[in-house]
Amino acid sequence: MRTVGSYEAKTHLPRLLDEVQRGEALIISKHGVPVAMLVPVPEGRRRDPGQVIGALREFRKGITLRPLVLRDLIEEGRR
Repeated sequence: MRTVGSYEAKTHLPRLLDEVQRGEALIISKHGVPVAMLVPVPEGRRRDPGQVIGALREFRKGITLRPLVLRDLIEEGRR
């Protein structure tokens, strides 16, 4: 397991996330002291985006804003 400093982690986060996505775990240290770990999400916890979108669409079936009108809410937020 590789250790990276907090500055490197901040500066190169997208690259480090790519490494973690490929299965590598990383330790992030601050002044040489380990403070956090970046580890891949277990396979069972990952969900297909299409399934998530389908679940959200199913969840919102029958849910409406009535008697509210979306345009009125937008205008209210602008005040």
